[in-house]
Amino acid sequence: MQEDTIVSIATPIGKGAISIIRMSGKESLEIALKVFFAKNLKKNNIIPRKMYFGDFKLENNAFEQCLMVFFKNPFSYTGEDVVEFQIHGGVLIAQKVLERCISAGAKMAEPGEFSKRAFINGKITLDKAEAIIGEINAESEGELLSSLQVTNGKLAEKILSAQEDIKLLLAELEVGMDYPDETEETKLKEDVFFRLEEIRKKIDEIIENSKNSKYLHNGINVALIGRTNVGKSSVMNALLGEERAIVTDIQGTTRDQIQGSYFFEGIKINLVDTAGIRETTEKVESIGIEKSKKSLETADVVLFILDGSENMSADDERVLKLLKEKKTNFIVVINKIDKPRKIVNFENEIEISALKSENIEKLKKKIYENVIKNEIDFNKLVLTNERQYEILKEADKKLKKLIEKEIKSETLDVLSIQLKAIWQILGKITGKTENEDIIDLIFSKFCLGK
Repeated sequence: MQEDTIVSIATPIGKGAISIIRMSGKESLEIALKVFFAKNLKKNNIIPRKMYFGDFKLENNAFEQCLMVFFKNPFSYTGEDVVEFQIHGGVLIAQKVLERCISAGAKMAEPGEFSKRAFINGKITLDKAEAIIGEINAESEGELLSSLQVTNGKLAEKILSAQEDIKLLLAELEVGMDYPDETEETKLKEDVFFRLEEIRKKIDEIIENSKNSKYLHNGINVALIGRTNVGKSSVMNALLGEERAIVTDIQGTTRDQIQGSYFFEGIKINLVDTAGIRETTEKVESIGIEKSKKSLETADVVLFILDGSENMSADDERVLKLLKEKKTNFIVVINKIDKPRKIVNFENEIEISALKSENIEKLKKKIYENVIKNEIDFNKLVLTNERQYEILKEADKKLKKLIEKEIKSETLDVLSIQLKAIWQILGKITGKTENEDIIDLIFSKFCLGK
């Protein structure tokens, strides 16, 4: 356990029903009883996890009526003695309670220090700590579900199991090296080969399930491209279900990028309505058109908007040529199907009416399916944490090399070194074998009081 007793405001700063001040450390209860008073409450009769109503003594003999609860180690979030005060919500009162706890002997906590202590005391693994950050920062249902899978221990269970299997193999290799006359090396290598294949299958399954994970975290980026006055802003408004972009009959209305987002199947869809692409000498509009062209590079999919009631214009042809030259992933959106169709047919097209919101849900589905090739199964473990995902890919790469090239040709001591390296790589996820610098970096991303 850590020497210092730390304290922080655990709820968002601002006005609300309650604010919570949290303390953790061996002197938590002693400090709490210096500032909190309830009838007949003493250190020797306090009951853990029971709420006590009483008075918190502030400076200048002022009192705040509040609730206090004590969590006895190791049955707390941090694994240490923890005390929490539930006071009236408010910026100033929370600050005064915090200051009083500090003057009574507590130390101001650093960002993430409560969770770091939980990790050090074995209450959570490193992957779970990162998933807690994911829960707090989740912006989509998919991202939240993914983080909940990790906080529930599914990733740690699989990785720790793989590390344990590798440890058993290392032990067998050690026996083989210590007693070479009693070991059939070929058979031992075959056994290592088959068991590493099983480990790799488990890791491959997580990697495969997580291929689309970046979209859970970042969302799908969609750029709306087309000539001026073709209806891009109308299509964007229809997808968003609100009047976000200005719609007029005047060409060149949209001169800068307009952004908005909606959710589909638990995924955030980020839309960018760009300036219409055409030949122009107008300086401001030209800048907007250049931004439109650059948006093709960052978009996961592009909606090429065409007016179905008109024939292809020279500007339409110019945009189509640009999309093909850049080998852009695009969907042809034929707008204005409420009017007689004049435009030619395209291979990957969908007909809609932005004005009447016709086929808008079909367009949303098409955007999703164009990017998400395989359905994301939230009943399985899906990683949205890029660090964890890259670590698994690194371990998988080394396992593949070991299985395909090195097992039969390498000596037992070299195999042992290779296996230890893979064990170390997997430990970067759970915190087993991870160095202090990486641990500090991860916990620094937490907010105060967490």
